[in-house]
Amino acid sequence: MKSYLGIAAIVILGLMTALIVGFYPTVLQTPVVRDDEQQGLDQQIVIKFSHVVAENTPKGLAAQQFAQLVKEKTHDRVKVEVYPNGVLFSEVDEIRALQQGSVQMIAPSFPNLSDLLPSWMALDLPFAFLSEEAVQEAFDGKIGQTLLDQLQTVDMKGMAFWGNGFKQMTSSKGPIIHPSDLKGQHFRTMRSKLLDAEFRMFDMRTTEMPFNQVYRNYENGTVDGGENSISNIYTKKFYQVQKYMTISNHGYLGYAVLMNRSFWQKLPRDVQQQIGEAMQETTQWANRNAVLMNEKQLEEIRRESQMQIYTLTPEERAEWMRAWDPIYSQYESAIGPELIKQIRQLQRKYGG
Repeated sequence: MKSYLGIAAIVILGLMTALIVGFYPTVLQTPVVRDDEQQGLDQQIVIKFSHVVAENTPKGLAAQQFAQLVKEKTHDRVKVEVYPNGVLFSEVDEIRALQQGSVQMIAPSFPNLSDLLPSWMALDLPFAFLSEEAVQEAFDGKIGQTLLDQLQTVDMKGMAFWGNGFKQMTSSKGPIIHPSDLKGQHFRTMRSKLLDAEFRMFDMRTTEMPFNQVYRNYENGTVDGGENSISNIYTKKFYQVQKYMTISNHGYLGYAVLMNRSFWQKLPRDVQQQIGEAMQETTQWANRNAVLMNEKQLEEIRRESQMQIYTLTPEERAEWMRAWDPIYSQYESAIGPELIKQIRQLQRKYGG
């Protein structure tokens, strides 16, 4: 009997030893410490980029270029999803959508920022920039930096300035050579008190209208004309519903490329750097491309349409500059005396 008990004891002891040895790593393992800040970093970061123009415009092409460069520089860690033609938000809604985080990036035209920050009207002053060189000096210098810095106060991160081109006037009523030719006409304008005031100086009516509604309202005669860049006139086929165009270069159409500031601040530092590099390269390419596109598409409008195109002479251009000059003092307090001073310096430097 004792021998049986001894054998049983040995068997039980062996089983217990095997059990302990078999599960030793698990029994002695310390609890896993999780770093909450690292959770999700292996997942792809998605940036929704909404804009309101066509894909084949300077801004549309720049957005695609930026998305591709971000993909390459981050090795697919970040994906930029581009939504053109206002499919997500119209220009009326896109700034609020960015602030609320419904999208992470937008590129509104300068007038669309002037309700939030009146200083941005500086970029829409008539004949503020007399050449492409003047535009780039403004974007890259004190004027541009001042305006980008102000965006922080409304939870937006200013990334860059993208150009579209100088603005021209179009109409279905008749040639526009002198300011008096605008009398009685009805123009579509972008959302801007300053732009409304510019045209109302000439005894005419204005209506603010989202970009994606312009063609239809030109076609049905709700408005007689408006101002836009060559690339927008071409890609949206405004030349089909407008009979006259004046090459006036009286204003500049450009975009502020913006990111939701809170979203930007949460991105890892290395990702911020990679996105910044992609934006810098895109901006250099985009602003060169805008100039080339406008030159090429003006020639295509001349070939493909019956539009009557008139270019202002230096004397006629000076007449327009004198007629619009009172706007500067009228909006000096809203824009800020220092920005007005810097615009005037650029004008003198480039021949104003």
